[in-house]
Amino acid sequence: MKRTDGEQATMSRAQWQAMQGQQTPKKRRYITGIDGMRTLAVIGVIVFHLAPSSLPGGFLGVPIFLVLAGYLVTYFMLRDWNRDRSLHIGSFLKRRIFRLYPTLVAVLVATTAYITLFQRSLLTNIRATLGTNMAFIYNWFEIGHGQSYFDRAMGESPFTHLWTLSLEGQFYLIWPLVIIILLKFKKKWQAAAVLMVGAVASAVEMAMLYNPETVNRVYYGTDTRAFALLIGASLAFIWPMDKLSENVGRLNHHLLNTIGLAAVIGMGYFYVTMSGSDDFAYDGGMFIFSVLATLLVAVVVHPGSSWNKWLTNPVFTYIGKRSYGIYVYQFPVMVFYENQVKSIGNHPIINAIIQVAIILIISELSYRFVEQPLIHYQWRNLGSDLHNLSLHPGRIISGTIAVSFIVLTVIGMQLQPSHPQESALKKTITARSVEAQKKNARAIKLQKKQEKEVAAFSHNQKLEKDAVKNLTTKQKKTMKEYKLSAQNMVTLQHTPMTAIGDSVMLDVSGGLQDLFPGAVVDGKVGRQMDEVGPIVKSMADSGQLSQNVFFNIGTNGTVTKDQVEDVLTDIGPNRDVYWTTAYVPNRSWQNQVNNTLKAEAKKHSNVHLIDWYGAAKQHPEWFTSDGIHPNNTGVKQFASLVATSIAKDKEK
Repeated sequence: MKRTDGEQATMSRAQWQAMQGQQTPKKRRYITGIDGMRTLAVIGVIVFHLAPSSLPGGFLGVPIFLVLAGYLVTYFMLRDWNRDRSLHIGSFLKRRIFRLYPTLVAVLVATTAYITLFQRSLLTNIRATLGTNMAFIYNWFEIGHGQSYFDRAMGESPFTHLWTLSLEGQFYLIWPLVIIILLKFKKKWQAAAVLMVGAVASAVEMAMLYNPETVNRVYYGTDTRAFALLIGASLAFIWPMDKLSENVGRLNHHLLNTIGLAAVIGMGYFYVTMSGSDDFAYDGGMFIFSVLATLLVAVVVHPGSSWNKWLTNPVFTYIGKRSYGIYVYQFPVMVFYENQVKSIGNHPIINAIIQVAIILIISELSYRFVEQPLIHYQWRNLGSDLHNLSLHPGRIISGTIAVSFIVLTVIGMQLQPSHPQESALKKTITARSVEAQKKNARAIKLQKKQEKEVAAFSHNQKLEKDAVKNLTTKQKKTMKEYKLSAQNMVTLQHTPMTAIGDSVMLDVSGGLQDLFPGAVVDGKVGRQMDEVGPIVKSMADSGQLSQNVFFNIGTNGTVTKDQVEDVLTDIGPNRDVYWTTAYVPNRSWQNQVNNTLKAEAKKHSNVHLIDWYGAAKQHPEWFTSDGIHPNNTGVKQFASLVATSIAKDKEK
């Protein structure tokens, strides 16, 4: 019997659906294991930022977040469509905006206020930084104006990590339109296949555009990072959590658990072994990791597996629910803490605990007073709430703090330099890098002559005495400037050298090449130890590696025993290796690097340790404001220490 519109209106929704042959929607099952996955993701990111080389793949926590976003957003939109034949786009965007914006605005304002008060050197591009974050296009701004995500020693921006929020914001804005198109397919697997093709295309584009000299384009680009979102979304079409049965049988139960275990082991392996400087990360590594994360999502949301239970505990639930706030606040806390505390390297564990505690406290305050209240706030009541503000003293205090931060943010925006400026340190290192490249061309030619002369020189005392007498005026001036003996100076003129290092090596390259005219310097900003091995092997194989190899590495992360052993194997026992200890007092890995180098030097007779840490720790006046890179005085001290140490070793 046909019902009239009036009769339909008086019926309950469940009754009407029953009349139409529909089932009453089940109560949504809250998957607590998803909070566990978020916890694994945010822990990976935090450990990576605190000590990047101790968990080199911790940055892969981001793809976990993206896979979850792709799956959950797509699943709920499809559920709405199946239930109401509507995507409810307006309410969806409203929910997403109120989910992202309050905490994002809070971290932007609080961070800018701090910068305005205490670290104004970071105000460069602050207006564009704030504007592009609010417009969800900050990732594209970072491509052209930001530093590498993996550069840990060149004045890190406290906003760098927010690129992921822009990527998610863009996804939320365009996804309803994509879903409308995908709903045209009659079979869900067809839509899923289209999304997987898109994911593969995104990964292929990442591999094709990858440039090891600057990873910003592929690391921050929406198109090159979309694969994680697309893989997660593809799963939602063929694996909706409300359609999965708990009664799967013992065999399938074990199969699901085994798949989950394999995914966790694979993800853990990549967490421990994959570095952001590895070519493999961009040639499919991050894509494979995203596939593993998607498999884990599939198992966690399935009621027939045990992984939801295994990833559920009070700690994971607590962190998972606050993972958004923890993620956005962690990097500013670390950047500002490292800027203020100059002795992190001496007590890395204690300082790491302090930083994590600060992050959790701020995140908890934000969760209680920003994130949760505003996500459900009825903004139509704003006028009356402001009118009644005087009735709530606590709100007056909170409001005063918020207004103060906003005022400081506005002041900071006004104080932004009129023209974007590179930091003085970056300008200096860039200039010295260019100069080093020019000198390298001459040094390569000189090295061939030095290699031929070195044997005769070391066994001919008359030749040595004549060389001392024949020092040029410029050489004598350099000798005095760096406090070397005449014999030291002559020795250095006949010492070919290959110097490999990071931004500190670039910083001191001018001083080194003044003293070692046959020194070829290979330095790179942000370089970590895992990049050194391929460089050494390539030079050794091509015959470009000198008899003397000098390293300064450890500014950006840890140095492991295996990494050193691999490098020494490629160098061979017949070359002399000189290695400076690391001086990075505001980084957690300083002591680990130095302990590793000391142990390796004891094992290999051709490895000579030069104690830059010991010389520098009592002289903060030798360094720029970051406490890591030597200033002009420090450059001379560094070069003098290296030159004296190598000369004495050669003159034995």
